[in-house]
Amino acid sequence: MILAGDIGGTKTTLSLQQKQADGSLTCLLEQTFASQDYPQFDAVLAAFLPKDIAVTSACFGIAGPVVNQRCQTTNLPWLVDGEHLKQQLKTEQVKLLNDLEAMALGMLVLPEQDLVELNPNAQTQTGNIAVIAAGTGLGEAILYWDGKQHLPMATEGGHSDFAPLTSQQDLLLGYLRQRFTEHVSYERILAGVGFSHLYDFLVEYGFAPACLAVPEIGSPDIDRNAVISRLGINGEDALCAEAVRLFVEIYGAEAGNLALKSLAVGGVFIGGGIGPKIRTALENGAFMQAFTSKGRFAPLLSTVSVKLATNPRTPLLGAINYFNG
Repeated sequence: MILAGDIGGTKTTLSLQQKQADGSLTCLLEQTFASQDYPQFDAVLAAFLPKDIAVTSACFGIAGPVVNQRCQTTNLPWLVDGEHLKQQLKTEQVKLLNDLEAMALGMLVLPEQDLVELNPNAQTQTGNIAVIAAGTGLGEAILYWDGKQHLPMATEGGHSDFAPLTSQQDLLLGYLRQRFTEHVSYERILAGVGFSHLYDFLVEYGFAPACLAVPEIGSPDIDRNAVISRLGINGEDALCAEAVRLFVEIYGAEAGNLALKSLAVGGVFIGGGIGPKIRTALENGAFMQAFTSKGRFAPLLSTVSVKLATNPRTPLLGAINYFNG
């Protein structure tokens, strides 16, 4: 029995898969839990695993750095330990992956109908692949091509320094430095809460009047960031629309940065929960313009495939297939 999991700051999805004689997998049980409702990962496992189930292998993609098969989750108070899980699950085949490693592996098994090509000039090339994913946080990973196969490499590139590209973004950096005095990373912008930061920045600098439909910070039972992105995507408010445009511009620029750092001629995959929700904004050309605006390296990036993944189960698929490859 294969146990797989996608452990995120917002939700955790666990899946039990049974391998058939022909090598195919059958899902026996799959369930999603609100991560914040549980004090530790052990409590989620206890709620999910049926009694008397013999787990032969387990792989978990986790939102946080995995060091020596241990992970202190970035946006949760959980410590997940691979050795502890081996004892708990009674199997030596336990693997902890950074969530972006799991997502990267999942990208390799996605069908074409789950991928949207954003670059009309893309050319099929063999080489390294980059994966970037905006969601609760900003994740980045690399699929290194060793000449025969792609191998996942975890990074914490989402926490690298934000580098402004325009005079407007110069102002944005100054604004964010007032709030995050020690360090302004890309994740402060390219994650769910980033829409609020961008919106509040635009209000402070008088881009347009504040939108009455956007709730105040801390309003209970209302996802302020979701409201801003929805109003912006639908063109219902000029301020929200500009926040989405700025988000996409910075997202494209950082995806291009990652492509250069990893020499990802094999392509770039965009994962995470935000991408599909702002798909129309990603497809209008602004993302690709920022992606390719790299001076002398613009010609190189202009032919790189950039695909948006629309399947929310991609990290889980990567974890499911880790021991089944």
